[in-house]
Amino acid sequence: MEEQGKQIRLTAAEISQLWTQYMSDTASICMLTYYCEKVEDAEIKPVIEHSLQIATSHIQKITAILTEEKYSIPHGFKVEEDVDLTAPRLFSDSYVLNFIHNMARVGLHGYSLSLSVAVRTDITDYYKECLSETMQLYEMTKNLLLSKGLYIRSPYFPNLEQVDYVNKQGFMLDVFGEKRPLIALEVTHLYTNIQRNAIGVATLYGFSQVARSKDVTQFFIKGIEIGKKHRKLFSEKLEEGNLTAPMTWATETTNSTTYTFSEKLMMFFTASLNTLSIGYYGVAIAESPRIDIGVLYNRLTLEIQKYALEGARIMVKNKWMEQPPIAPDRNELANKYTD
Repeated sequence: MEEQGKQIRLTAAEISQLWTQYMSDTASICMLTYYCEKVEDAEIKPVIEHSLQIATSHIQKITAILTEEKYSIPHGFKVEEDVDLTAPRLFSDSYVLNFIHNMARVGLHGYSLSLSVAVRTDITDYYKECLSETMQLYEMTKNLLLSKGLYIRSPYFPNLEQVDYVNKQGFMLDVFGEKRPLIALEVTHLYTNIQRNAIGVATLYGFSQVARSKDVTQFFIKGIEIGKKHRKLFSEKLEEGNLTAPMTWATETTNSTTYTFSEKLMMFFTASLNTLSIGYYGVAIAESPRIDIGVLYNRLTLEIQKYALEGARIMVKNKWMEQPPIAPDRNELANKYTD
């Protein structure tokens, strides 16, 4: 609670969320500005423009908050530095619509977390507004995907006719190799993680085509192979239960090899995808009682962590990784005159 009109300082949690959002939204502005220049579908263009307007307003508000706090503004990403708006189309309009739809999904999770750690009234109100805007964007993209026949639904289950209780350990453990059918939550996570990997693979196809340096290109190609493998393994789990897996998005990338996005921007975006994957896999582990599925997610999470570390090394080497807010090193401060 503010004391006699005096603003309470931002907490580490509030600062971390504002900083992360600033970085993500400036990256999104770069991509959305480019998509706005290239879109051909008259129904999809207003969605891109609306998404761009939301991200731009967020940057203005975060800048105002940090300026008032006398906190340095992150450099982030800038259209004039990180995008060539004259480059040919790299992705189809349907990919872009799905990209924004997935951004909205991620935003709903992210802003919920930001709201839950906010203490100051103005920060709480800001994230309430972010959540409301993102819910509207999510609904807008979902409805347009549905109207165009592009929305991919998860499998249907038969109606539940009676309440039942688990009566054997095999529900969780498959000691003798006999696996029970998938429960709805397990199907949900497998299905959505297939979708995320599919759109991630399509994104990395585009990135690998327009990257300039060998190590970055190879990094994206490795990410494509990891994403394809994860998608295949998750699909196999669904197919074991006679459930269909969702479509891929590889054909939504054009053949352009012209410089489009800076490698700094593409590496940041890929690092964000890695972070999201680790988080979503963690939730899937917690909500998937069947032990073979948990083991699979654990193994694949380790693979993403190793891949993410490789990406971090590339970013640090090229000075592309902007340092997030960090706690003071008390030992260093105490020993500043002992050299």
